[in-house]
Parts: sequence; C-alpha cells; structure tokens
Amino acid sequence: MSLGLLYLIFVRVCGWLVLLGRSSASKDAELLVLRHEVAVPRRANPRPRLDWADRAVLAGTHTVIYFVTGARTTFLLTQRYQS
Repeated sequence: MSLGLLYLIFVRVCGWLVLLGRSSASKDAELLVLRHEVAVPRRANPRPRLDWADRAVLAGTHTVIYFVTGARTTFLLTQRYQS
C-alpha cells in the first residue's frame, strides 16, 4: 500500500518536473492537440434537437420535482432547440 503511494507521488513529481522544463511553444501545441481531441467527438455527436413533446416531458418533470422537493431547478429550453 505505502509502496504504491510512494510510486504515485514519485510519478506525479517527475511529471511536474518535466512540465517545468518545457517551452511555452510545446505547451501551446499540446493545448491545441487536446482541444482538437475534444472538438472531434462534438462534431460527430451534435446536440439532440428537442421537439414539442420533449419540451412537454421536461416541463412536467420540472413541475413534479418542484412540488415534491421544493427545490428550484432550471431547464434551459430556448428557441434554439426547436425543430
């Protein structure tokens, strides 16, 4: 147990030391690659478009949650999501 913890601490410290030695340009390049990796799945799976039935279910769910728990909840249903 403690050997594993020491190993994890050692690996983390070595990672930080490597980051300190990197140039600003290499950090910027890594950020660009990571942003691209996040953007690709977003393009492959766009947000679902809600129709009137979906809005009715969400509104009903909101009403039930509010009256049962008394908690204020917010669903963002704007014109942007209409079919």
